[in-house]
Amino acid sequence: MGLNQSENLSGHSAASSATSANPEFSLAYGLPFRTVLVPVDLTHPETAELTIELATAVAHAAGGTVHLIYVLPALPLSAMGSDLPLALADEVQREAEQELAILAATTHLPDEALSISVHAGSVCDEVLREAEKIGADLIIVGSHRPSMASYLLGSNAGPIVRHSKCSVLVMR
Repeated sequence: MGLNQSENLSGHSAASSATSANPEFSLAYGLPFRTVLVPVDLTHPETAELTIELATAVAHAAGGTVHLIYVLPALPLSAMGSDLPLALADEVQREAEQELAILAATTHLPDEALSISVHAGSVCDEVLREAEKIGADLIIVGSHRPSMASYLLGSNAGPIVRHSKCSVLVMR
């Protein structure tokens, strides 16, 4: 039984032995995700920080980009006066953009490798629409420990996993 030159004694390929020596090579070689989308839940910054950190590592290793998205719930405008909801919606949008920009500043990625966007509507719909728009190779979504309500009603991560056309990594 002879060994092919690209195999080592354990039977792994040359790429496998190279990946154990260099984790960044491992990430770039084994997971060619150049465009990473990260839906951010600003109400859970600890989860957001972890997903952004992983997305940054993936993008850095592959020479790719990270796109952060926050989705505001749609405001029911019919129940309020005409001027107040628009002003309130604009203020909420600005605050979300500022919070997202603060999180984005922690990535240490060059400006051209990072973008942020704030949308309003259904989290799943907006995330999938953005993934399609930017040609995402990977969506990294944070998920909380499931409660009885999320088992019965579903979470944001579940529908994204089921309906995404690209790979999805769910972090807990």
